[in-house]
Amino acid sequence: MARLFGTDGVRGLVGRDITAALALKLAAAAARELEAESGLGYGRAVDTGGVRDHRPEPVAEKIRLRAIVGVDSRVSGDMLAAACAAGLASAGVDVLQAGVLPTPGLAFLAKHEGFDLGVMISASHNPFADNGIKFFTGTGYKLPDGVEDKIEARLEEEWEPAVGDAVGVTTIDHRLVEHYVDFLVASATTRLDGMKVVLDCANGASFYVAPEVFRRLGAEVVSLAVQPSGSNINQGVGSTHPERLQRAVVGLEADAGFAFDGDADRCLAVDASGELVDGDKIMGILATALQRRGELAHDTLVLTVMSNLGLFKAMAAAGIKTVTTGVGDRYVLEEMLRGGYVLGGEQSGHVIMARHATTGDGTLTAVQLACEVRSSRESLGALAGQFPAYPQVLINVPNVDKARAASDPAVLAAVAEAEAQLGDTGRVLLRASGTEPLVRVMVEAATGPEAEAVAEKLATVVARHLAL
Repeated sequence: MARLFGTDGVRGLVGRDITAALALKLAAAAARELEAESGLGYGRAVDTGGVRDHRPEPVAEKIRLRAIVGVDSRVSGDMLAAACAAGLASAGVDVLQAGVLPTPGLAFLAKHEGFDLGVMISASHNPFADNGIKFFTGTGYKLPDGVEDKIEARLEEEWEPAVGDAVGVTTIDHRLVEHYVDFLVASATTRLDGMKVVLDCANGASFYVAPEVFRRLGAEVVSLAVQPSGSNINQGVGSTHPERLQRAVVGLEADAGFAFDGDADRCLAVDASGELVDGDKIMGILATALQRRGELAHDTLVLTVMSNLGLFKAMAAAGIKTVTTGVGDRYVLEEMLRGGYVLGGEQSGHVIMARHATTGDGTLTAVQLACEVRSSRESLGALAGQFPAYPQVLINVPNVDKARAASDPAVLAAVAEAEAQLGDTGRVLLRASGTEPLVRVMVEAATGPEAEAVAEKLATVVARHLAL
């Protein structure tokens, strides 16, 4: 049986893969696992030293586990949030429903507002009909794989729900998002007065937060896609569709634009000429800025294997070391924590700044990048131009035995031949899909035609020798 949790929680089509019943069971299982880990079960009386919580009598003197639940702007969010709250409360956990806020905002509040568990209802950049459930610890980090496995194992176990005053209390407080806004404003290293920015909020979770933060910092703000209907999240807008933002930045003669995805954990930028500034270029700008201030721990940037060769070469020229991980922001974060690094991320716009946050944060990324533009007195285009990208070609080869991609002699020989042809002016990467019988062939080279020719040749070998 396939693992229920993926690389970013449980995600799928609402009504088929993700249901209210599953959400309730998942939340209750997570609560029971949390209680087992903490040693605090529902109804356990603990001396609080006279400190009283928000619960009504007669249980105000009992320490209860507390969870915070947030949603993005999907129509199914409230249903799934209610189901999660019911599951948590049935296991004796007090629940605060925080309403619509970015995923990194939920992580921030879980850590800084004294919660034991965070539950985010979101499917990030997926279409509106999808949704997902992901859990955060009280330290603001996503749950480790091992804990997710334990939660999954508890789904079908017999257990006794809380009764009487042991049942958790559910409250609603949409004002907590203001604490997250305050944090983002305080993270800025300079004011943004006189700077004109266009923000594409994908009709998603950042529709209030991002414009509010930039306005408080003094920027002139033009907002796009800030009218979520429940079904228009990511629909032709946001970081997966930046074309509208690119046109707006040029047409409005703005200094920069920033595009977020549905749950605002990623950010892409646009310079004044309308050129897209991807996650690689953003990380290059931030890494060199941190290094210049002596704040880049171990002079190291953490990247995934999909980052462009141009960034690796630019970092080496700047005296910045790079550490490479597999694809996925959780793997970047794991490496950052292991090595004590402060900056890492993905080309897609997931950027993790460990001194500020425990996860990728699109609004935080936009604020820090805008501050660097202002402080450097350079345009965003000039800063991004220091990190030229090598032409990159990606070909998906379907209907193949992906398990043999790393061992088939003919494929390995073709890869070795391509690497010898490219030398240090290019790069080859073969990646097996995690969910489909598909191998991704990625080639970078000094010129576009060379990258295309090498990629097509490799793809042909993969299709022929790994065919199912």
